[in-house]
Amino acid sequence: MPSLNHPFADSLISEATSSDIPEEQRLFDPLIGSWDLVVTWYDHAGAISRRETGEWHFARVLDGRGIQDVWIVPGPSERAAGTDPYEYGTSIRFYDPGIAAWRSTWIGPRSGVVIPFIGRRSGDGILLETLTGDPMRWSFHDITDDRFTWENRKENDDWRLAQDFVATRHR
Repeated sequence: MPSLNHPFADSLISEATSSDIPEEQRLFDPLIGSWDLVVTWYDHAGAISRRETGEWHFARVLDGRGIQDVWIVPGPSERAAGTDPYEYGTSIRFYDPGIAAWRSTWIGPRSGVVIPFIGRRSGDGILLETLTGDPMRWSFHDITDDRFTWENRKENDDWRLAQDFVATRHR
């Protein structure tokens, strides 16, 4: 990987997944790279209440032992045009062999939210479930080389779909 000419970034980002992570547990590797987003929010009746575009970037970090992402909604060009910013946040996750799962933490500074999750394979996708606070399930599914869908479901509404991201690989 070429140097970013910044010691912090060069120390954080890793070119390859650590050999300590078993092949069958490299769940997030297909997401590495940059994605364009269409983000949709749903009301309690299931109708679309809001839709915006954004970006999502994934990279291997911490000597290949973790995966970090940054998502920006709305995207930088919309923000520059004066669109009200929703969030500019990050998740960092690492494989924990003691529980045979991924520990993941979402940090949303604009909304002041920190949410820990445990992530595991679910069929052909990934399911992350909250450890504290309001029960939520975040899932990645329909993952291909060029597209995936992410969903946010909330238990207090009988696992109602609250939000989804349709991601297409940025070219």
